[in-house]
Amino acid sequence: MKDLKVLVTGGAGFIGSHLVDTLLNLGNKVIVYDNFDKCYSGKKENIQHNIKNPRFTLVKADILDLKTLVKYTKSVDMVFHLAALPGVRFSADNPINTTTVNILGTLNVLRAAKKARIKKLLFASSSSVYGQPNYMPTDENHLTNPISIYGASKLCAEKYCKIFHEQMKIPLIILRFYTVFGPRQRPDMAIHKWTRAIFKNEPIRIYGDGNQTRDFTYIDDVIDGTIRAAETDGIDGETFNLGGGSRININKVINMLIKLSSIDARIIHESPKLGDVQDTHADINKARRVLGFKPKIQIMNGLKKFIRWYKVKKLRE
Repeated sequence: MKDLKVLVTGGAGFIGSHLVDTLLNLGNKVIVYDNFDKCYSGKKENIQHNIKNPRFTLVKADILDLKTLVKYTKSVDMVFHLAALPGVRFSADNPINTTTVNILGTLNVLRAAKKARIKKLLFASSSSVYGQPNYMPTDENHLTNPISIYGASKLCAEKYCKIFHEQMKIPLIILRFYTVFGPRQRPDMAIHKWTRAIFKNEPIRIYGDGNQTRDFTYIDDVIDGTIRAAETDGIDGETFNLGGGSRININKVINMLIKLSSIDARIIHESPKLGDVQDTHADINKARRVLGFKPKIQIMNGLKKFIRWYKVKKLRE
């Protein structure tokens, strides 16, 4: 895709800023729509390198502000809706904010997209909508039974997307991301927290015995799948898992980080947190078949890339 004008809500965030980089590199005009919520730091640094790009526009605004959202959506061809209050544990402590932003904010994006008659809307959902899976790998037809407020908010937003697609004919696609990691990752996310603890000679805290598994997905692969979904015709209304396609237990990931860092670390096990599922593992056959999606970065290489980024980041601080 090129020569389009696109809007990325949450475009200064971890995943959003990487998506913006790719969209600009492909030759598109990009409007980043972000309220720079204080739930985590680093957003300004995520987009600073694009500020002087003539094809880049920054709008500091909230998706709860429908009037402003409509103003900037009316001139675009495509919308990537990534803005959200993320995090299972954050949602447990902030249920009202999570519900308001993730559900009502998405409803505003859909209303603005309807007014603008955009060509396509891509909604970033989450594997959290499945809850604890009944089988793995988990495909898109699996029962959705979230066990966290965050997962419930994402599922509700998906339902609004389906209604707007089916009844109001908005062309849209739902993408369910699986544990994305890589440079610019939020400081509260697991790999970032563990790495920070290692380099600060602080104990690594694991909630549970560490045998829980995750399907970790490197940021470049998620962006590749998202762009492929944007470029593929004839898939309006479809839902796709975007994951690494494999799973690994938490203990192994932490041991990899310790080995790559060449620093001894102490591990502390604490009680599991409410809302955390035991396992995730994406069935990505549909994305492979329809989108040509194929994850390229395995967990070890992804961790190497993250640690290199982290070291450079610390030197600049």
